[in-house]
Amino acid sequence: MNFKFKSYPRLSAPRSGSLCASVAALIWICPMIRAENLDASLSATPLPTVMSDPLEPLNRSIWEVNRGILLGVMQPVGRMYRTVVPKPVRGSIANFSRNITYPGRVLNHALQGRWTGAGDETRRFICNTTAGVGGFFDVASTLKMPKSNADFSQTFGKWGWKPNSYLILPLLGPSDDRHAVGSFADRAAAPWNYSESLMAASYGSTFNRLSDQIEDRVRMIQPEYDSYALTKDAWTHATKDQKPDWQVRGPVDSATLQTFGVIQAKCQNPDFPASGRLMSVRIPSTGRKLKFNYWLQPSTAPVVYVSPGLSSHRLSDTTLWLAEYLYQNGFSVVTTTSVFHPEFMEQASSSDLPVYPPNDSHDLHVALTEMDRALAAKYHGKLGKRALVGCSMGGFLTLRLAAGESSHNSDLLRFDRYLAIDSPVDLRHGVQCVDAFQNAPLAWPKEERQRRVDNAFQKAAMIGAMVGPAPSGPVFDEVESKYLIGMTFRLTLRDIIYSCHKRHDRHELQKPINPFRRDASYQEIMGYSFEDYLRQFAVSYCLEKGIRVSDLTREGNLRSHEEQLRLQPKIRVLANRNDFLLTPNDVDWLERTFKKSQLTILPDGGHLGNLSSQPVRKAILRSLSGLQ
Repeated sequence: MNFKFKSYPRLSAPRSGSLCASVAALIWICPMIRAENLDASLSATPLPTVMSDPLEPLNRSIWEVNRGILLGVMQPVGRMYRTVVPKPVRGSIANFSRNITYPGRVLNHALQGRWTGAGDETRRFICNTTAGVGGFFDVASTLKMPKSNADFSQTFGKWGWKPNSYLILPLLGPSDDRHAVGSFADRAAAPWNYSESLMAASYGSTFNRLSDQIEDRVRMIQPEYDSYALTKDAWTHATKDQKPDWQVRGPVDSATLQTFGVIQAKCQNPDFPASGRLMSVRIPSTGRKLKFNYWLQPSTAPVVYVSPGLSSHRLSDTTLWLAEYLYQNGFSVVTTTSVFHPEFMEQASSSDLPVYPPNDSHDLHVALTEMDRALAAKYHGKLGKRALVGCSMGGFLTLRLAAGESSHNSDLLRFDRYLAIDSPVDLRHGVQCVDAFQNAPLAWPKEERQRRVDNAFQKAAMIGAMVGPAPSGPVFDEVESKYLIGMTFRLTLRDIIYSCHKRHDRHELQKPINPFRRDASYQEIMGYSFEDYLRQFAVSYCLEKGIRVSDLTREGNLRSHEEQLRLQPKIRVLANRNDFLLTPNDVDWLERTFKKSQLTILPDGGHLGNLSSQPVRKAILRSLSGLQ
């Protein structure tokens, strides 16, 4: 169970294409054990409203072409451009671009009857054109003159046009019928369209604007199994005309609110991801190649393998944050994708379904061994002692590998240190918690649920997109924060089920698997809870493989390996006392099982919410001391 915040993209209509900086938080949880005694069915809990997508096959095709251009052309060219053109120069070009498009803004302010905005933009235009040397310097902002944007999409919305259909535009990315027409109208209103001498400046200005966004977009696209669907969800809620209701109408839950703090765990150096290298290894059980990323120190150094939790990718924000922090402190770092992410499932999993911990941990161990062999062969003498660091569900698998070290095949990689961060103890409790969170809106009156669910998602999307000033203080009550977390669990489960049936169709879904038309199958899959997944998919699969339900239950609890864990001196554990994936009995068990020198328990932080905090950073280095 690993918790991961997946931000929705910074969407600013009508310009799109930034992938989701958002809603909430993604928790990585391994659905192992059947949840019991839930008071209500998930079918009663509404899903967030999503914009109609009648052109899904065409949209997805254009999305894939755009993705290829972004990764294959724009990213390398953008890196070269940023290297050659200093940031202050790029900023001046952006200032000029905004200044010269003043006529379109003032026209739309006037069409909307926003005379104050029209006046503010006129004063800014005069100031920047004169004192700002044609707009290359934003003197108006220095003088604190108000800035306000207006475009034709806003104007059409003011006149009553409600967006109806989601669109993907070639090169431009996500949009809808209204924003697409508005975007073309904005371009038509730009002065440089009527001057051949300025036309080239238009293209240069557009590329200049995109160059500073490319790396963020790439980091948002690459970790996602279905970045198209995530972007559509974000676009639906971040581009609404009406403002959300920011009022907090009920008590707040500190554990889930603190968990949202994991979004702060991002690379400090935007160029760090690109400074690493990419390699792939052939997995014996599948014959396929699995990718991994690595950052090696110039001289011999201990190597830390990072194992994230379910649904987390080797290039996700939290994985990269941890890699950067460890690299800055003298470690070489290798990041791999979670055993429960479709990339790993489709390339390296020996099972049809990720459900039985002994199989899942063995698949991870085999993959890490192949990675280590490939690196050792390529970089003779540069790999020092090895450590395995796992977050959440990755931490659970890390502890399982540590407990079974003495029985491992001698050909498999041996680690000198095991560090588990916010690992669950009992996966059964995690499943119950996830399903209960998804049911949280059942506490609301039935007639209000859909509106309040959509409002919660709009607040999250607008915060992620930075649309307008963020309100101070808590913005989610207990029901909202739990539902947002539960909903991201459900999206994780959707990807797992879809990927499993894409690899091997067990004919358990009524809707066909079609990569370019997924809405129907997604709607069916979203009706399954984690309990449903276990009962209808996992248990039947395990029985086919000769795995008893009692074995499934036992292996989903670390207490089953208490003696081996207690006797393993290489283990270090970091945990938060108010982690909702831990019960008070789980915390007591951790304190009884591990020595004080092996265990760090912080009073709060939720689930991974304090990952980038100073106390956790110090604890991570303390846990890895002695390897260098």
